[in-house]
Amino acid sequence: MTETQHRASGTTAPAPESTIKTMTMAGAINAGLRAAMERDPKVLLMGEDIGALGGVFRVTDGLHKDFGDARVMDTPLAESGIVGTAIGMSMRGYRPVVEIQFDGFIFPAFNQITTQLAKMHYRSHGRIEVPVVIRVPFAGGIGAVEHHSESIEALFAHTAGLRLVSPANPQDAYDMIQQSIFSPDPVLFLEPKARYWDKGDVDTAAVRTRLDGATATADLGRARIARTGSDVTLVAYGPTMRTAMQAAEVAASEGTSVEVVDLRSISPLDFTTVIRSAKRTGRVVVVHEAPTLHGVGAEIAARVSEEAFYHLHAPVLRVGGFHTPYPGAKFEHDYLPTLDRVLDAVDRVAKH
Repeated sequence: MTETQHRASGTTAPAPESTIKTMTMAGAINAGLRAAMERDPKVLLMGEDIGALGGVFRVTDGLHKDFGDARVMDTPLAESGIVGTAIGMSMRGYRPVVEIQFDGFIFPAFNQITTQLAKMHYRSHGRIEVPVVIRVPFAGGIGAVEHHSESIEALFAHTAGLRLVSPANPQDAYDMIQQSIFSPDPVLFLEPKARYWDKGDVDTAAVRTRLDGATATADLGRARIARTGSDVTLVAYGPTMRTAMQAAEVAASEGTSVEVVDLRSISPLDFTTVIRSAKRTGRVVVVHEAPTLHGVGAEIAARVSEEAFYHLHAPVLRVGGFHTPYPGAKFEHDYLPTLDRVLDAVDRVAKH
């Protein structure tokens, strides 16, 4: 029956169901996991308390009830064993998604990740794929106790064979968790835990046509311009993106046009997007919560200096954590890159 016939008969044609929904970042990851599990029965979830409890942050809430013990598995408190098991399962054709409960708990699995997971494809001359996703709530800002607020990205980004990505909004969280799962490469999926409750619109249909392996991998490594500008390029990812956007707003009110680049992928880095922006603005500031010493920002600063040197009006500046252990909750504000610290860096480069 056509819409005209519906109207003539006094009935109303059902409106098409909207694919755009408002979600928190945690809810978007949950929805992305659900979509991936519905798409492929070989997608399995593993982790501590992810089953009936739904995880510490409730990111896997409801999935155990709907998919059962065989696909949503509570594991012993043994991160090395969890990752090792996931590696073996991936070699048998499964796509395990591992949750590390907190960032600081990943170190017992460091050997499995860096010497086994990252190298299996290379060692086998490309014959073996290990499509394991390791979900890691990371970074600070929630007032947690020791070992619960770490920025681990540089430790793993130095290891060839691993992908590291970090979403900064619910739409990317929904898209990127599925792209990670269907990528042939092992992926560390770094979830900024202080952003879990940020809300945004999510188009649940947008990612469906991009989930074949090659396209998913290409999209997964691509940065995005979150805000256009002409005076300063501000590069951030994951937990610091909200601060970067706030800094751009304040700077604009003071007459400085700031372009914000959301890296999205930490390894590989989309240098093409960053350098193109650097050449347009001539000034670059990189922001991350991890210590600036030996950090991701240092690699970006070096590459920008190499490839855009004659376009720069000022040195590339970095704003990040300090070279100390992550402090107690009362001192987080002194450690994390605050709005004032980011604006100070923007002002410094803008003066040149």
